[in-house]
Amino acid sequence: MNSPIILILHLLCATLFIGVVAFEVLILEGIRPMLSAETMAQVEKGIHTRGRKIMPPVVITLFITGAMMGISYLNSMSWQPFDSSFGTLLIIKIILALSVLVHFITAITHSICDNMISRRFKYTHLSVFIHMLLIIVLAKGMFYFNF
Repeated sequence: MNSPIILILHLLCATLFIGVVAFEVLILEGIRPMLSAETMAQVEKGIHTRGRKIMPPVVITLFITGAMMGISYLNSMSWQPFDSSFGTLLIIKIILALSVLVHFITAITHSICDNMISRRFKYTHLSVFIHMLLIIVLAKGMFYFNF
């Protein structure tokens, strides 16, 4: 069942998640050299605190709706995704999404335990950003690439 509501919820959550990560990578990292280490640590702590409130429901909704759509697509392919380029790209996208989920859970855990150091913050967000860019390309490519 690929209802428009599931798709819209998925796209809204993906937009918010990607937007937050893009802000952190493209904007926040750009101002890092302009701020003292103490100030940057305070900014990161504020982002962690706010992120722990906002992002879990966004990520949960993103993954539930993604799973619902993924299962629907896999059912339509009789669970033989490697028989088509669409299915192969879907599987790669799912693997990347699961990797993002692991990154997210790890980051939230480090944040809760108060050991999300600046370096970990920076590289975790960069990795998630790259994953998300690949997921976006795959999401569109599933409908256009044939091999």
